[in-house]
Amino acid sequence: MENVVLTIHLILALLLIGVVLLQRSEGGGLGIGGGGGTMSARGAATALTKLTWIFAAAFIVTSITLTILSARGGNTGSVVDASAPAAEAPATEDPATTGGGLAGTDLTLPGPSSDAPASPPPADAPVAPPANP
Repeated sequence: MENVVLTIHLILALLLIGVVLLQRSEGGGLGIGGGGGTMSARGAATALTKLTWIFAAAFIVTSITLTILSARGGNTGSVVDASAPAAEAPATEDPATTGGGLAGTDLTLPGPSSDAPASPPPADAPVAPPANP
């Protein structure tokens, strides 16, 4: 039943779009070109307006029908409730003490180490050649 109503709903949506685009607007619109015909411009506008109202009313009725059908069949609750329950998260410590994220990251520059000299050598100091292995 829901698939039939949904198919009718989609067809009505396409028909409604087509009828609205066929109507002549202030700027000319996408209406079929002028010229003679069995219907006058006034008669065509009236017919398209009535057809638009009919399609719009039917579209709203199918929308409400789909909502009712969907709510009637949806006794399972929320989509979030239907998903598998997540495993319990382990207890976490204070982020500042665990080192995770930016809270525990040390953003200061490293201090001098035993491998590097405490200060750069003076510019006029002789440079030792690299050791040959």
